[in-house]
Amino acid sequence: MKITPPADPDQRKYNISICQIFKDEAPYLREWIEYHMMIGIDHFYFYDNNSSDGYESIIQPYIEKGIITLVKWPKEHAQVEAYEDCIRRFRNESDWIGFIDVDEFIVPVAENSFPKFLNRFSKKPAVLIYWRVFNSGGMVDRDLNGLVIEDFVVASEKLYNKGKCFYNTHYDYLWNDPKNKSMFHILWTSVNNTPVPPVDIFNRFITDSYYPAAKKAIPVQLNHYTLKSYMEHKEKDKKGDVYFSKPSHNDELFFARELRCSTADYQIYKFLTRLKLRLQKDPGQTIDDSSNSQKE
Repeated sequence: MKITPPADPDQRKYNISICQIFKDEAPYLREWIEYHMMIGIDHFYFYDNNSSDGYESIIQPYIEKGIITLVKWPKEHAQVEAYEDCIRRFRNESDWIGFIDVDEFIVPVAENSFPKFLNRFSKKPAVLIYWRVFNSGGMVDRDLNGLVIEDFVVASEKLYNKGKCFYNTHYDYLWNDPKNKSMFHILWTSVNNTPVPPVDIFNRFITDSYYPAAKKAIPVQLNHYTLKSYMEHKEKDKKGDVYFSKPSHNDELFFARELRCSTADYQIYKFLTRLKLRLQKDPGQTIDDSSNSQKE
């Protein structure tokens, strides 16, 4: 399918932004923010879903620097509505908006520049990045001062058949359509009144869950630290979910996911030292990340 991008003379404030809805994720926010700034994310739209863990003190420096836009979102189990609110309100600010969670980290694999990767898809309305799922690595409990990306390295051998989407805001979102019931997984757009699905990282149109070919070189993956340690998993189940109305992190699911993961994956470690140096500085203070933030 050949798609011609619409004429759009407006200059967006940002190249790549991320929208996330969160609830009581304070221990994980700074690592996640600094990491994604490091690989080329310009801005974040944070939707707070009734958090009560004092997260404000962590993100306030980023708000003051214009790095984070905070939106209070009290409605329960309304993740898609929050994301669609972000599209309505902020699509004209950013060329791309990705919809990922705080337990998901974008990892450029074949190269170090995520902006360079997305630029290849400038004429596509949305791009799906596949999960690589990580398990607990045998940790029952964990010091939360440790880094998620350092502590967990045992992953699924292959990319998972689902992931998350980045939306090219120069195209129209497909509103009020069942195809976008889970738009963060499969985001449909409208081009000349024709519904168009996302492409995946291999530039293939994806209309439903799809297992990527294992032998293809992977340009980018989305590390999904869905379990972390056993006790973190239990705490996650207690606080509830921003999407599911029923508990969705029980022990049965925990151990089923554990069994999917038996391979060490250190792809993200190439960014680890640089991340630690960033975390020693004031929040949002830039260091030389030119190799990762280039817009080409």
